[in-house]
Parts: sequence; C-alpha cells; structure tokens
Amino acid sequence: MLGVVLLFVGFVLVINGLTLAGRIEAREAAVFNLLVGLLSALAGVLGASRAETPADFLAVGSGLLFAFTYLYVAAVNWFGLRGTGLGWYCLFVAITALPVGWDAWTHGDARMAAIWLVWSSLWLLFFVDGCTGVAVKRFLAPYTVLVGIVTCWVPGLLMMLGRW
Repeated sequence: MLGVVLLFVGFVLVINGLTLAGRIEAREAAVFNLLVGLLSALAGVLGASRAETPADFLAVGSGLLFAFTYLYVAAVNWFGLRGTGLGWYCLFVAITALPVGWDAWTHGDARMAAIWLVWSSLWLLFFVDGCTGVAVKRFLAPYTVLVGIVTCWVPGLLMMLGRW
C-alpha cells in the first residue's frame, strides 16, 4: 500500500509546486489535495486496524502526517485561508520527520532515512513560507516539484513494480 500512497503523494506535491508557481489555481489544486488526503487517511486507518508492533504504529502515524497535511492544504486552498495554522502544522511535521528518519537509519534503511530528511526540509520550508514572511516561494515551488518526483513518485512506482 505504501507504493500506491507514495505515487499519489508524488502527484500532489507536483500539483502543489505548480500551484505555488502560479500555474494552477489554488481551488483547483484543493480537489486533488482532498483526494490524496483521503486516500492517505484511508491507508492509515487500514494500517491502524492491522497494527501490532511499535513499528506498525510508527508507519501509521507518519503516514497520517501526510494525510492531514493534504487535507489541511485542501481546506486552505478551497476556502482561501491564510494558511498560518498550516504553516505551524508543517513545522510540527518537519520536526517529527527527523526522528522518523533517524529510526530508518538505525534500522539500516539509508534510502528512507534520506527521504525523511528531504521531507523534513520541505515541510520546514512550508513553515517558513507560511509563518515567517521570508520570501521562499521562488525556491519552494520547484523544490516541491522535485521532492514530489524524486522522493515519492519514483519510489512509489518502483515499489509497485517490485523494484524497491
């Protein structure tokens, strides 16, 4: 299931990067954020129903970080909100991603450790953009697209092909 979710998270990050660049209207992007947020939340609920070990619950919790991000982005974009609360939530996600990446590293998964570090940097930039007034959109838009492709879309596709 992780491969499927990552594939769609990659797509939504590309859409969000294009939205930040002004290529897609925010309300239009809200629809896809809602769909991907619901897909990720459903995967989390299914995972929680089968979870038995701390590692299982870590997978569920870390996956739900993404689900709630995209549901929040959908609401901000649809209703034209400022997004300050979303920015602070992104700081929470950025900080939380660091020990999740460390856990992957200590379990010998350098690829996922690196991916979590990149995700942490992206969510930190979303915080900076939404809460500090520092102009990072020019960098954030292409970085979001790149992160979506390299850390989500490609790994998700490779997982579904059995090549990860």
